[in-house]
Amino acid sequence: MIRRRTALSVSAVALLAAAPALTACGSTAHPGAAAVVGKERITVSQLQARVAEVREAQRSSPQGQQAVANSARLGQDTLVRLIQSRIVEQAGKDNGVDVSRRELQEQRAQVERSNGGAEAVRERFLALGIAPDQIERALTVELVRSKLDARFGTERTNQLLMRTSDALRVDVNPRYGTWDSKRGTAQAAREPWLRAAGPVGERLS
Repeated sequence: MIRRRTALSVSAVALLAAAPALTACGSTAHPGAAAVVGKERITVSQLQARVAEVREAQRSSPQGQQAVANSARLGQDTLVRLIQSRIVEQAGKDNGVDVSRRELQEQRAQVERSNGGAEAVRERFLALGIAPDQIERALTVELVRSKLDARFGTERTNQLLMRTSDALRVDVNPRYGTWDSKRGTAQAAREPWLRAAGPVGERLS
């Protein structure tokens, strides 16, 4: 359990919108798939539909033009977020870590209180390339990750996620790059999905 009840910030959830853990070399994904994670296929059509959903929401947003401009690599970033979500969820499942509906509702309420209300949170997630109906999943994955950190510590959780990634044999279509479970990021200018060690509360403030 997380001993310190701290509101998740939008920036904490941004680990799923971080720079792709993709490089320019590696294996080839199954035909018709943007990626394969374990036995699950993320099809190109599914990815395109998710991207279209985000773009539609961004264009209807008051800050839509800026949101579109700030998410030029939306297809790749969205795929990475989907892969990372599955890895964190699998690691949680393997270690008996889950999130209740009540926990999710409480955390969403805290995020909204800390970030100017529901509409402001919606706009900030759109800027990260996350559609409104995907906010709860992003929060859920971050809660699972935070619980893993609380139980095992950040360094062990990083190792756990890398092992889970390797066990799932993530395979990405070369159109989107190649998965690199050890680096966890492709550009140093953005937040990697593997974290530096530090108190859980500091990362969630």
